[in-house]
Amino acid sequence: MKLEQIYTGCLAHAAYYLESNGEAAIFDPLREVQPYIDRAAKDKAKIKYVFETHFHADFVSGHLDLAQKEKAIIVYGPTAKPEFEALVANDNQVFEVGNCKVKAIHTPGHTMESTTYLIIDKNGKEHGIITGDTLFIGDVGRPDLAQHVVADLTQDKLARLLFHSLRDKIMPLSDDLIVYPNHGAGSACGKMMSKETTDTLGNQKRTNYALNPKLTEDEFVILLLTGLTAPPAYFPKNVLMNIQGYESLEKVMHRGQKPYDAKTFEIVANETQALILDTRKASEFAKGFIPNSINIGLDSNFAMWVGELIPDLQQEILLVAENHEKVEEAIIRLSRVGYDHTIGYLEGGFEAWTKAGKETDTVNRISADDLEILEEIHLTPVFDVRKKSEYESEHLVGAINIPLNEINLHLAEFPKDKHFVVHCLGGYRSMIAASILKQRGFENFVDVIGGFNEIKLTNLPITNYVCPTTLL
Repeated sequence: MKLEQIYTGCLAHAAYYLESNGEAAIFDPLREVQPYIDRAAKDKAKIKYVFETHFHADFVSGHLDLAQKEKAIIVYGPTAKPEFEALVANDNQVFEVGNCKVKAIHTPGHTMESTTYLIIDKNGKEHGIITGDTLFIGDVGRPDLAQHVVADLTQDKLARLLFHSLRDKIMPLSDDLIVYPNHGAGSACGKMMSKETTDTLGNQKRTNYALNPKLTEDEFVILLLTGLTAPPAYFPKNVLMNIQGYESLEKVMHRGQKPYDAKTFEIVANETQALILDTRKASEFAKGFIPNSINIGLDSNFAMWVGELIPDLQQEILLVAENHEKVEEAIIRLSRVGYDHTIGYLEGGFEAWTKAGKETDTVNRISADDLEILEEIHLTPVFDVRKKSEYESEHLVGAINIPLNEINLHLAEFPKDKHFVVHCLGGYRSMIAASILKQRGFENFVDVIGGFNEIKLTNLPITNYVCPTTLL
């Protein structure tokens, strides 16, 4: 028996590959399924099942494409109501994959259909549990997402179901089982996940706050619901795509890889009102970009920030990228979170735009040392676009916190009659903010190169005091 974790860092996502005696199963696949097909082919194995732990919110699963390509059976846990052909398992139903077994254990709480899969080897020994978003390393799944799709599924109701799923279904299992969760640190599906992506169940019983046997149900609910931030806006839309189905990735890729020269690119942008999405690094974007384009670089959490800042999954998108390989990567990563309407890209990249003599714009940037020597710094508004928790941990005295994911709600807070400064932790998010501000007509600002990481190295005053100017 082989059980392998296939981890994708930019989404903090883990899929799993199980193989035994020429049969294979994939658990919670990403949208692009060829890597799973190739992995099975390497073992000369046939993919028999696609197991889904739940209807995912933070990504669009590859279950439909994988099932269609491999003639595999999609499996969900009890109560699931997919709008396509799938097997809805009974609680404790057992599936055979080669010489091993997969037992579906219904563990509602993160969602109603959430299911944990117990892996049993050919000798009958229980090896591990693929827990989806029911149990993470150091955390458990947040119970407040389903209510954004079904109003009756309140976070209190689901939190109480999760309490019993953990106490009655998970904690009685053997301590030596390996826990294989769907996510690691960085995912918005929990609030304090570990950087580790596997652990023994016994160690989780000792260290995971949610598995503390002394907690009462009410105490568990309070602890679980305290500190939850608003989920990204695209989460409910991804859930619906996973329930209802979607267009094949091949069609999405074909449509998105249409090359346009600079002249045609400009015409298409004007005629379609497509969003021009520049995926280059912040440093390159700052030097020059197409006016009204938005910068979300591929070098970080690209898909997550697209999902946070582009509200309409149907939005048509035109890409600017370093090369064709980066175009392909961008289309795939967009599709993972449901943005399937890329309609083409600028052939030759930004260089082709400048060679064609087209209009360009830039973002003014300063170093942290420049910020330190600005005269009367206390009169220069500084906007910190990091998360509220980062800001509260430590920030520049007097800085105003407008988290990047809330920037469109607070544009009126940025002054148009005086110069101001924008920064984040390292420069990635502040350049996204800068591109949005530029698109909205702001010209009177500068971005700090290296962000707060560099500001901390100066003599500028740092505090963890939340000043009254912070936007809550």
